[in-house]
Amino acid sequence: MRSTFMGLETARRGMFTQQSALHTTGHNIANANTPGYSRQRINFAQTEPYPNAALNRPQIPGQVGTGVKAGSIQRIRDSFLDVQYRNENNKLGYWETRAESFLKLEEVLNEPSDSGLAKTMDQFWQSLQDLAVNPTNPGARSVVRQRGIAVAETFNYLHNSLSSVQSDLKNEITVTEKSINSILDQISKINGQIADVEPHKYLPNDLYDERDRLIDQLSSLVNIKVDYISSGNGSLDIAEGQAVIKMVSDSGKELGILVSGDRYNKMNVNFDGLGDSVKTVTIGQSSFNFTELNSMGKLKALVDSYGYENNGKVTGVYPEMMTKLDDLAFTFATQFNEVHKSGMSPNDITNGTKAGNPFFVDAENEEISRAGFSGRIQLADAIASSLDNIATADGSDIANATIGDSSNILKLANIINGKFDYSGKNELSNFRNYYEGVIGGMAVLSQEAVRLTNNSGSLRESVENRRKSVSSVSLDEEMTNMIQFQHAYNASARMITLQDEMLDKIINGMGTAGR
Repeated sequence: MRSTFMGLETARRGMFTQQSALHTTGHNIANANTPGYSRQRINFAQTEPYPNAALNRPQIPGQVGTGVKAGSIQRIRDSFLDVQYRNENNKLGYWETRAESFLKLEEVLNEPSDSGLAKTMDQFWQSLQDLAVNPTNPGARSVVRQRGIAVAETFNYLHNSLSSVQSDLKNEITVTEKSINSILDQISKINGQIADVEPHKYLPNDLYDERDRLIDQLSSLVNIKVDYISSGNGSLDIAEGQAVIKMVSDSGKELGILVSGDRYNKMNVNFDGLGDSVKTVTIGQSSFNFTELNSMGKLKALVDSYGYENNGKVTGVYPEMMTKLDDLAFTFATQFNEVHKSGMSPNDITNGTKAGNPFFVDAENEEISRAGFSGRIQLADAIASSLDNIATADGSDIANATIGDSSNILKLANIINGKFDYSGKNELSNFRNYYEGVIGGMAVLSQEAVRLTNNSGSLRESVENRRKSVSSVSLDEEMTNMIQFQHAYNASARMITLQDEMLDKIINGMGTAGR
């Protein structure tokens, strides 16, 4: 027959289980504002009924329930939303960093403005036209020289500023690399802690939350795929296990294993390409060219801006812009020098010989070299030392050249309208059109980066809101649960009081008749 004390055990289990639920509710309320925390719940489960099915079972009408138990404490999390969030976070990390790089580029070039290269060049052309009106005026010659110095200094400033930002990008790549390795190290250690807990049939929910928070951070830096492996025998079926994190391309191609269990492979970005650009990426013992890293994330955006080696050439936002500035400075200087050297200056006319002085020179080389020339262009010493070395007159007839002749200075002033191959691709363009194309192309790419940053941010926010609706703590809901569990606890306590009264009747009230 059933034990007289069976009801006490059923009520005791109810009290203990509801008490555990109240403790879990209190934990949720305490962590309502904790970043990355996922609310937890008690999985209630019925205990085994009495009696067990057996030949010697007591003859009672049927099995009687024996109460409730706390099966496990599980966090509420939707893994599908986690994958969506990390995908959008990865895109946002790329476009946000790329937009920031273009913002710095726009700040350096500062176009259109009164202090940009376009305005400086316009002022230089205007000074040439003014000198053509009165070629004997020393004041006009002085203005031409000063405007020429301003042109050279503007090219130098743009080159040096872009080089400085590029150097900052290199430092940021190194910092991002260290951040990635730090996150990988922390995830591997948490994996080890989870592997120690799960075989004991516990769910380390707080460790799960911390690991997911770190994986979210990692997803903004590189494109990753997360799988899970079991921690071993004894783990619950709902245990998540240890995370295995792989670096993948946008097409899903595996590039390397970053974390596997309690071990991780260190990532290195190798600056061994042309001109100190990025050439390879190393994960553990494996290495691959950066061109194979067809995946988004902050790291790729930084390298895309800084520059990487691609088929023997350096590709990137800043290297390409510096190359275009070099092309602009080189073509302008060589064409201007060619016309200037063909003319006659007042000193040439006085001496009766044509010196053929250049107007611009390379500060480090005898001959003008295209690569890096925008950072080395400067006024020739002959022009800097004497205003009378500016060639204003036509030099085709040395014997009849006069100081008042302005035919050569007119040719110099018309160079801005001449069509030349600035890019070396047999594409003819004048100075203004080429520079407008450079600035316009940069503006289009910048607008695209800003637009996709906003789009990715909106999509990530949308996914994050859905994820919060599932996993975040609602104080109203927790207060409702608290009242519910409290009433259930009180009811179980009342059941114990009831059982006590019944036992008192049996023990003290039965068998007293006839005394």
